[in-house]
Amino acid sequence: MRELLDDLVAWHRDGRRFALATVVATSSSAPRPTGTAMAVADDGEVLGSVSGGCVEADVADLAADVLADGAPRRRRYGISDEEAFAVGLTCGGEIDVAVHLVADDDPTLAALADRVRHHRRATLATVVAPAHHAGRRLLVTPDGTTTMAATIPSTATTPSAGATDAADATDATDAALAAVTAAAAEAASTDRARGEPTLTTVTTDEGPLEVFTHPFTAPPRLLVFGATDFAAALASLGRFTGHHVTVCDARDRFVTPARFPDADDLVVDWPHRLLAAIDLDPDDAVCVLTHDAKFDVPALTAALASPAGYIGAMGSRRTVADRRRRLTEAGVAEADLARLHAPIGLDLGASSPPEVAVAIIAEVIASRSGAAGSRLRDTDGPIHRERG
Repeated sequence: MRELLDDLVAWHRDGRRFALATVVATSSSAPRPTGTAMAVADDGEVLGSVSGGCVEADVADLAADVLADGAPRRRRYGISDEEAFAVGLTCGGEIDVAVHLVADDDPTLAALADRVRHHRRATLATVVAPAHHAGRRLLVTPDGTTTMAATIPSTATTPSAGATDAADATDATDAALAAVTAAAAEAASTDRARGEPTLTTVTTDEGPLEVFTHPFTAPPRLLVFGATDFAAALASLGRFTGHHVTVCDARDRFVTPARFPDADDLVVDWPHRLLAAIDLDPDDAVCVLTHDAKFDVPALTAALASPAGYIGAMGSRRTVADRRRRLTEAGVAEADLARLHAPIGLDLGASSPPEVAVAIIAEVIASRSGAAGSRLRDTDGPIHRERG
């Protein structure tokens, strides 16, 4: 959903009515992970995808129904049957899709987009069931601050019959939302909010409440050291794959927006000094592309002392061997040297800067997921992996 946020906020700001479909649960070899979203505007425009093409047409029809009457929908899609035009997933997995109308006065998307834009964590909690609460949503930050949709984004009525029942329903709703807030706050306060999007059942006085909590973390960092043509290609592909890209080099005439239009940050400094000033985590990647000892050794010494999940360095076999010797002499332990990916990248036969960038990003992704980077046809495990 992260990639849709800016467009959704624009739709909301412009007063466009739209329904939001979200994958709230998956099983087996599902084509897209939980949290994947698709939005459908009342003029038929579609953003995003929930299955990569298998069931989008049917989900769009569901969204049109939601736009027509305001009532939320939920549907589980599984393996296609033998009919040629059956709606289902030919990949063999299952996805559970919840669709609801986004209320005109819902401030949660704008608040979430602002936090994501400034690399601040938050958890979005959406009620999925029962139907008369479905679509209620709130945003919870790690300090417990909440931003809540003020009204139910639906014209569907609650199960109350009279004024007294309506008041009781309102009281029950307040209690339910308090329970939702507590559940979302707990998810948001988890250390660095590393959890996957999760569908959970919350117990309230009025009965069970299904809540989909979606933690949004800062995007993983990609630190690229060395302002080369390979770095420019890697910065572009890194941004395309959802990284916050920083390019750093001590030579100011090479570190320019014209050379690196896709970098989020351009830093003129020595790499080891930049690394000393920031906190890396296991999702972050450090790529040293200078293959110059006076840059490489201090940078890699600092990177290998950090918890960065991927650390790679460019260079020939001879350069790699010489660099390893220098790092050992600098006091880097053997166990830390074992974390270094050098020569950098997977063996794809790459040679041009864009090809080398693909090889590097492929290795970063494989390292982060724990995959071996083998050909899928030579493996028999799951194609789509859950990330912790």
